[in-house]
Amino acid sequence: KEQGKVRDVYHLGTDRLILIATDRLSAFDRVLTHIPGRGQILNLLSAWWFERTADIVPNHVVAIPDPNVMVVRLYPRIPIEMVVRGFLTGSTDTSIWTRYTRGEREFGGFVLPERMKKNMPLPYPVVDSTTKAEVGHDRKLTEAEILEEKIVTPLQWQALKTTALSLFARGQTLAGQAGLFLVDTKYEFGTDPQTGSIVVIDEIHTPDSSRFWEAATYPERFEQGIEPDSYDKEFARLWYTQQGYRGEGTPPVMPEEMIRQVLERYIIAYERLTGQSFEVPESNPQERILMNLGPYVRRS
Repeated sequence: KEQGKVRDVYHLGTDRLILIATDRLSAFDRVLTHIPGRGQILNLLSAWWFERTADIVPNHVVAIPDPNVMVVRLYPRIPIEMVVRGFLTGSTDTSIWTRYTRGEREFGGFVLPERMKKNMPLPYPVVDSTTKAEVGHDRKLTEAEILEEKIVTPLQWQALKTTALSLFARGQTLAGQAGLFLVDTKYEFGTDPQTGSIVVIDEIHTPDSSRFWEAATYPERFEQGIEPDSYDKEFARLWYTQQGYRGEGTPPVMPEEMIRQVLERYIIAYERLTGQSFEVPESNPQERILMNLGPYVRRS
């Protein structure tokens, strides 16, 4: 067993993994609190998106035996996190807005103009990649550094960029149909050892890996200099920063009412995107997960 910040991972033989999405919420590279039902939303929404992007790139899904569980193929991971951004926004040190305010102007191969405002749309989506660190913080990577350090071949890099931008375009289209903006996101990829082709892994277009804004209220809020209505983890992250916490020391305890509001935003994202209603599970899902995994594990 391996315990990630938000998922528990079990090896199933040599070529498969069981990914259990928990209710742990992480930010600033720390687990900060639990949001009941959150793991289920992330798992089911990821599965929904994997289904709707399979024509663009293969994914690692084998089965969804439980609302919190995904059985996946184990592929060698490409150590680059493909971040795609559509707006000038963010609150962390690596966000495009923070870096813009510090004077950076070149992002993903093109130069942004002066005097842009926070939350403005970019001229077009940009790939803004980082390393995928096994431990510690990810590191920003330029295209030149990726090729210089031979992390991937030039051909692989072109395939990664093209695929990431195609996934983002699909995400923007489907989010738009739900009255949402897909603002930015991150993708992780592996390589199929048999074909050499890339495969999308981990999660896709969830409120943890992506930013979703309410399209209807965006223009008015932008004009007034107010943060957009968001349905993602940024809502929780901003609460912590407002308490003066950015990952150092003991985090403040999130009040129950705030936990409820965070969950509400995850539910809105899920229901708007999928068109399905979400019921918060009443009890600890551990017993149900074990029961649903049992037959699958025995068959495997």
